[in-house]
Amino acid sequence: MLSYLLDFIIGLGIGVVAGLFGVGGGFLIVPTLVLMGLPVHQAIGTSLACITISALSSAYTHLRRGAVLFRVVLVKEAFSMPFAAVGAYLSYLLPEKALKLIFAALLVYLAYRMVKEGRGTCKREVGEINYMRVPLVGILAGLTSGLLGISGGVLNVPLFHTFIGLPMRYAVGTSSLSLFFTALAGTVAHYRLGQVDVYTALLLAPGLIIGAHFGARAAHSVSPFKIRVAFAALLVGVAVKILL
Repeated sequence: MLSYLLDFIIGLGIGVVAGLFGVGGGFLIVPTLVLMGLPVHQAIGTSLACITISALSSAYTHLRRGAVLFRVVLVKEAFSMPFAAVGAYLSYLLPEKALKLIFAALLVYLAYRMVKEGRGTCKREVGEINYMRVPLVGILAGLTSGLLGISGGVLNVPLFHTFIGLPMRYAVGTSSLSLFFTALAGTVAHYRLGQVDVYTALLLAPGLIIGAHFGARAAHSVSPFKIRVAFAALLVGVAVKILL
């Protein structure tokens, strides 16, 4: 009984982070699953299954608030999914340390850009969106996902906000739906390889669903500036973790 409660609490915490920031939470799920005794490859596959669950829950909440831009999702995923395969191939050709250093530097730069924007410049409604840049975000997120084995949410949100021009809440909501499709594709691939522990994913599912729902609701009640600053801190934390 205690183990079930622990699984629920773990899922709840990860779900809240996923829903609030529009990220997959793989950087939290994978090490947690490894600590729970899963081999690394199985932890990665199971993590994607968990991300699929939490992303769907948070995306549903954001959809009900009207904070998802379908055109951005469709264009971005059209480029992300094939370039994720390219990234996976390139990961065998490029040195891992250089990849991690470049990605960590990119995260720190994006964190700086997000914090630099003052309260007065915070976008609250959808204004002019640079759709011409969406394919570039899709390519970058896809390559990064394939190269480093992440879902791409830590890139989606800051790039949607600072590079494309989405208000913070729309960036989080749109990222959530985008992550669902990305993670679902990865889950299917890993499942075929026998690298998804369905039992563990189902144990975490209730907490993930509830946590992602409340995290997504919180994203619409907390000020966009606070979400932006908190997300910047999250980016720096992920960058540090990658380098360690």
